[in-house]
Amino acid sequence: MLGEKDAAQIGEPNFRVNKISLVNAPNMNSACERCGVALPVDRIAYVCSYGCTFCPTCSSTMQNICMHCGGGLVSRPRLPLAGKSGGKTNTDLPWTFRPGMVWGLSFGVWAFVALAYAITVYQSFRSTREHTSFLSILGLQSSLVLTYAPLTPFVFAFANRYQVLRNNWAERSLVLLAGSLVFTVAHVALRSLTPYAFWDPGVRSWVSAVWDSQAHAFRIHWYMYRTLFLSSIVDDVVTTYFPIVLIAHVASYYRRFQERELRTSQLQAQLVKARLQALKSQLQPHFLFNTLNSISALMLTDVKAADRMITRLGDLLRISLETAGTQMTTLSRELEFLNCYIEIEKVRFEERLKVSIDIAPEALDASVPHLLLQPLVDNAIKHGISKLAAGGEIRILATADGTELHLEVRDNGPGVLDPSPFPSSGVGLRITRERLETIYGQHQSLELLTLPEGGAVARVSVPLHARMGGHNNFDLSPDSSLTETTES
Repeated sequence: MLGEKDAAQIGEPNFRVNKISLVNAPNMNSACERCGVALPVDRIAYVCSYGCTFCPTCSSTMQNICMHCGGGLVSRPRLPLAGKSGGKTNTDLPWTFRPGMVWGLSFGVWAFVALAYAITVYQSFRSTREHTSFLSILGLQSSLVLTYAPLTPFVFAFANRYQVLRNNWAERSLVLLAGSLVFTVAHVALRSLTPYAFWDPGVRSWVSAVWDSQAHAFRIHWYMYRTLFLSSIVDDVVTTYFPIVLIAHVASYYRRFQERELRTSQLQAQLVKARLQALKSQLQPHFLFNTLNSISALMLTDVKAADRMITRLGDLLRISLETAGTQMTTLSRELEFLNCYIEIEKVRFEERLKVSIDIAPEALDASVPHLLLQPLVDNAIKHGISKLAAGGEIRILATADGTELHLEVRDNGPGVLDPSPFPSSGVGLRITRERLETIYGQHQSLELLTLPEGGAVARVSVPLHARMGGHNNFDLSPDSSLTETTES
């Protein structure tokens, strides 16, 4: 039976990527990886095969060669912004630093730090028995710390705009260093507006640098700005500015890593689907060739029988066209397709072919790969029944044990001629095995065995996924465990 050595071998599909189809452009990088300029989806950008994204200026400078992988850069499609079209992708990253979130985190974190400092200093004063009000200490710490809050989002955006990369670390470091001086000046300016800008020994209290509390009038103490700048620059740059820049770089690198992981996962899922479709496309002409050979054999001996086979072949092709894009179907639907094929073979073999089907009720709604049973039955007929002058019987069985679906195709032919665990079968069984491995990975098995009582059996075991309603779809991403979803 199941030795299937077909004369017509169909070669493996060749996959060649000539161009990158970037239909999901909103998931691309939103900034040039060389200069950091923003690249919304409605702006021209250039990408390599790994998704590295560059602006037109950088792409021209690099002569359309990716500086990371050395691959060629191609133009990315320009699409309308999602906000304008109302569209929304379902592959958004789990998180992203939006402006509102950055502002909220900035004020929340710095308020917490100011409060923590105030409590620590207050406890320190209490331990020395010095009488100082908590509100006065909190005001002082807020003047020192909370004034960082409105500056942090700007530093965060500035660091994202001028990211330090391998090819620009020197010039970007100088830009960020210059930014640290601006940050210190801005912090001193904000702090000078508070009532705790500096300590005035004359009145023995903290005073503002722009307000004279004695005269109740505006008065700018210019000399204090220089003093505040020199006394704050080290703390502002080392303990505040550079940590914010570091956090911005880490967040940006992590987001880019997530984007690449997402694109890699999508690409691998697309390759899996393409491979499954290619394997299935090989099965369809395979059974068509076998059927046409059967029709050809009858044309000279029984024209009426050949005509009936052609009619039923038309029904079979109609069903095949209806399920052209389907990879998974229910067992009951698969049996309908198989019955059309069996009817064609019965015209050929007449009384020599007997088929019995024993399907457990709970297995009828189980999801199976489309065109799973047809190659097994075809081999049973070709290498089992056709070898017997008096004909024989094929039994198709299906059972479910709660976690797995077990399928068997038995015949009473001469058995498996190749005793190896994985017989060198022809196109049908080879493609069936590859499809099972592609869909289920290691969670499947296909065995070809000779029965002790004679004949052969093809046994298939796959995970049991019941049809919940609608059409069955499976997540074919690399990290998936065959998660089933339904469409109403």
